[in-house]
Amino acid sequence: MKTDHIKKRNMIMQIFLMVITLGIYAIYWFYSTLNELHIANGNDGGALLWTILALIPLLNLFAYWHYSSEFSKFNDGKYPSIVVFVAWVLFSPLVWLLVQIDLNKAADGGSLNN
Repeated sequence: MKTDHIKKRNMIMQIFLMVITLGIYAIYWFYSTLNELHIANGNDGGALLWTILALIPLLNLFAYWHYSSEFSKFNDGKYPSIVVFVAWVLFSPLVWLLVQIDLNKAADGGSLNN
């Protein structure tokens, strides 16, 4: 799996950016991390389309499912797609935390299965 493109993000700074931008940073984060997941999983992109769908009520559920599936592939099923999807719907900050921890591990060159 290719991970040299993954950017390490400071989680405290992300909270600060989400507050300062009134949540707009969350849209950027969704796009950029989904793009990183696509590249790592060998997909040809489409992160912008999925990000736009994530902003449209009801269609956002499809975008969340897609993101959940990409994340599950990225971490070899450590978090099943259905678990991540339910977390998106019920408490999305949990997904942010799980995804960012695994992406930061990959950016540092660490193992995702710890």
